[in-house]
Amino acid sequence: MIDEKRILVFTACYNEKENIKKLILKIREYLPFSSILIIDDNSPDNTSGVVKELQKNDSKLDLVIRDKKLGLDTAHKLAYQLAIEKNFDYLITMDADLSHDPKELINFKQNLEIYPFVIGSRYVPGGKCLMKGSRLTMSKLGNSMIKFFSSINCNEFTTSYRGFNLKKLGDFHLNLVKQTGYSFFMGTIFEIDNKKFEIKEIPIIFTDRQQGVSKIPKLEIFRTLINLAILTLNRLFVK
Repeated sequence: MIDEKRILVFTACYNEKENIKKLILKIREYLPFSSILIIDDNSPDNTSGVVKELQKNDSKLDLVIRDKKLGLDTAHKLAYQLAIEKNFDYLITMDADLSHDPKELINFKQNLEIYPFVIGSRYVPGGKCLMKGSRLTMSKLGNSMIKFFSSINCNEFTTSYRGFNLKKLGDFHLNLVKQTGYSFFMGTIFEIDNKKFEIKEIPIIFTDRQQGVSKIPKLEIFRTLINLAILTLNRLFVK
């Protein structure tokens, strides 16, 4: 039976040749009738070549290759715009490095039937973050700080595993989010909350990547703190 809702599952790629095939096949396993969008920033490891090979047998797998590394925020904004233009009902975004388990896509789909915005959370009952050492400490501390200063009723601000019910979100668009880089994900939660849309957290188990290398620059921690201060001040004094 074909799903009634039109679903687009999106991931942004840069040097994910070792992971992308497995991810796409797993998405197909759990949401066989969904469309899949890959935006690749001209990965030198030929990630796009792997996707092109899979496209030969998958008519609902789309690939956008950009000229250079243009950033996660612009990739997500492009995916959101394409989802609207092509009249999808749901957009689900996730990482390409297999840190997000595709089996949770079913849970996202079910919750998007009710809620306008769904986020996979490592920090609610049933959720877990399998990162180790300083990365785990910074993730827990960072998300706790954002919740404290923002007063937003959400425990997860930084994961990209999220679902958007495009028909319920009205005047929201990712283009409204001004933060760039990894702070973009935090800024999206602020904008969703500013628009008074309900945020639904569902538990996920975040697995640290097994193949490839993390692309989060250490400087991003300081950028996030600066952006948190700006967003918090805006909520206090601009409204």
